Amino acid sequence: MIVTVIGLGTFGAKTATRLAEKGAEVIAIDKNAELVEKMKDRVTHAICLDVTDEKSVRSTNISEVDVAIVAIGDSTEMSILAVTMLRKMGVGKILARATNALHEHVLKEIGASETIKVEEDMGEIIATRIAAPHVLQRYDFAAGYSLVELKLGKKFEGKTLVESQIRQSYSLNIVALQKRVPYINEDGKSSFRVEVNDSPLPMDVIEADDIVVLVGSEKNFKKLFSDLDEG
Repeated sequence: MIVTVIGLGTFGAKTATRLAEKGAEVIAIDKNAELVEKMKDRVTHAICLDVTDEKSVRSTNISEVDVAIVAIGDSTEMSILAVTMLRKMGVGKILARATNALHEHVLKEIGASETIKVEEDMGEIIATRIAAPHVLQRYDFAAGYSLVELKLGKKFEGKTLVESQIRQSYSLNIVALQKRVPYINEDGKSSFRVEVNDSPLPMDVIEADDIVVLVGSEKNFKKLFSDLDEG
């Protein structure tokens, strides 16, 4: 996958770095040479240019990327111009950071495939961490439904998936188990590797440190979280 990230402030730089770590070919762009210099060793290509300069942008072959992320947060005008330029050049999927409701509306009107509301998302993440500290990651994919990564802890330790009764009690489906498996490394020292079981069976056992991936409704997750807090 080829991704371009435009705007290398805190959000953009972090996004570009994580995408590169996950194996994407990342083109990082900003008009600030200092920010570009910091990214050179973290991404595939780091380019200093003004994304409103069509001739310069076309020289990067940006139209060939799979996804463009406009991460500009300090200038709504620059953000809007960048999305307009990307759409004009035929980029199929454009994700753009929106700083407020009006900005989000304009971005969608001019062709952004999806908007990213960093401040709102961070508020949701912080609230979740406080209200449900056992939750590691949460992905909302439909109204009222989420995919959640969490540790079930002592309450379900040592139980098989059947014995846990999670599906029967909470109407939540376990879609994966992530375990830390001990092994001896090349230096003869004890270490751990992460193994993901994406097709868990009824007799698989849940350990206290396992990361469990569940899918279900907000209402049913709240019931599970409440029981975990009490347990």
